[in-house]
Amino acid sequence: MQTIRKTLAALLLAGASCSASAQLPFQLPGLDKLSNKLGNINLGNAVSNLNKASRETAEAEEIRIGQEFAATLVGAKPLAPDPALQRYVNVLGRWLALQTERPDLPWTFGVLDDPGFNAFAAPGGYVFVTRGLVARMRNEAELAGVLAHEIAHVLKKHHLRAVQKNAGMALLGDFLSAANKGSGSPHPEARNALLNAGRKLYTSGLDKEDELEADRLGVVIAARAGYDAYGLPAVLQTVQAQNPGDGEFSLLFRTHPAPSTRIAMLDKLMRDRFDSLPGISGPAPALRLTEFRD
Repeated sequence: MQTIRKTLAALLLAGASCSASAQLPFQLPGLDKLSNKLGNINLGNAVSNLNKASRETAEAEEIRIGQEFAATLVGAKPLAPDPALQRYVNVLGRWLALQTERPDLPWTFGVLDDPGFNAFAAPGGYVFVTRGLVARMRNEAELAGVLAHEIAHVLKKHHLRAVQKNAGMALLGDFLSAANKGSGSPHPEARNALLNAGRKLYTSGLDKEDELEADRLGVVIAARAGYDAYGLPAVLQTVQAQNPGDGEFSLLFRTHPAPSTRIAMLDKLMRDRFDSLPGISGPAPALRLTEFRD
């Protein structure tokens, strides 16, 4: 497991570092007079700092759980031994993540050495696609659409909430409580219970509504990033043409709504709303990769 963690840490440095932050003023009418009475304590800043600390604590816990889930995924399927491919997917993924409301997460993207066609997300900003999926992308907009779909799962905390729903808040509480004590290592029983819940989730899939929400948001994220919004629907059409019994697609079919359902929902949502946007399709990933080769 330590080797896997080192691999994830290295992957975090594979792409360009991207972050954005903003400081917003916090003022209330009459606050200055009240603060004078309290020894010049700025209550506005105090409240703002308290809220910020609460958010940071919750986010740190989300990231910790995501690290465990990501380590499980990489433990099952190692990363593809292609540094250029890993850099490319990280650069593209982080550009997409910058278009969201959570650009400062430690976004980490990776390509699993798996010929199958699939993609996965974990809490805290971890996104993985398989080598087989990347190879089947006809243009960069399609790959952007898939990555944006997985990014949406992270934004909406779908996996985190699914574990809370299926395994209960007590499980997460036990894991985090144990992880925050002593050496920082969670109790083996709490950690194993959490990982078992994660494994079950990745083999059974999220709720249908979570997947449809990720499709809707993924289209918007890709469009914000300047890509053709129809990249994701095009990928779904490719999946629809496959045999669900094909071993390279079987897990995807088992863990997601039928492609026809997803396409129909997006067709109803998009209509001609994105037709006027100057979105690009971009070259095929195989061609784009030449720019990342040493």
